[in-house]
Amino acid sequence: MAVRHFDHVGITVADLEAATEFFVRLGMEIQGSATVEGDFIDTVTGIPDSATQIVMLQPPGGGTCVELSSFERPEHVPGSPSAMANELGLRSIAFEVDDLQSMVERLGADGYGLVGGIGEYDGVWRMAYVRGPEGITVALAERIG
Repeated sequence: MAVRHFDHVGITVADLEAATEFFVRLGMEIQGSATVEGDFIDTVTGIPDSATQIVMLQPPGGGTCVELSSFERPEHVPGSPSAMANELGLRSIAFEVDDLQSMVERLGADGYGLVGGIGEYDGVWRMAYVRGPEGITVALAERIG
């Protein structure tokens, strides 16, 4: 037995519209949306009488998706929106981009700033963490060598 395919990463948010807009600005494409409630979601999440709105996004040309989920019930449970890289748990979702500086500037104009700065690794990668809506940390990397 082995994993067959890396399908998606799920991110739970309070403001589904703002999070969706952020990922679309990164270049992701909306694949679909749905409201999910009933036995299926109750069983999978272990949360009785739950309901969630879901938006699936995919990079251009295919690949691993991002699933954004916003629970209608029960109420949201706050996370740690200012978590740093050393806090346990899922800390970032990473994308390779063509022009890191332009992407950082575009997201900055939308109000999403750098967590630290733009770093360079061995003349091969330039990378930065950007803090998106609700504290989502997105690692953006540009191959330079």
